[in-house]
Amino acid sequence: MSDKKGRIINKDSLVNNSAFVKEQYEGLLVCSDEQGFYNIGIQLNDNDVLIVDQAKETNVRERIQNWAAQVQDIQSKYSSGYEPSGILQD
Repeated sequence: MSDKKGRIINKDSLVNNSAFVKEQYEGLLVCSDEQGFYNIGIQLNDNDVLIVDQAKETNVRERIQNWAAQVQDIQSKYSSGYEPSGILQD
């Protein structure tokens, strides 16, 4: 699994390179990668997605539930000028 956590990725490149894409909750994207892992991202604006986590099929639902509660908070912090490294917490 390539570690993308904390990276801001262009939404189009993330979506176009994924066999599976779903917006689980408003602003929370889940996309599969070429190794079969799931990238969990929070959409920051029309073009950018912050990758907040990566999961295997066995724990992706749990990880989605964890991040769903944090979407609005992370979006607010990002729009206020926080750097991704200051936003992400395990």
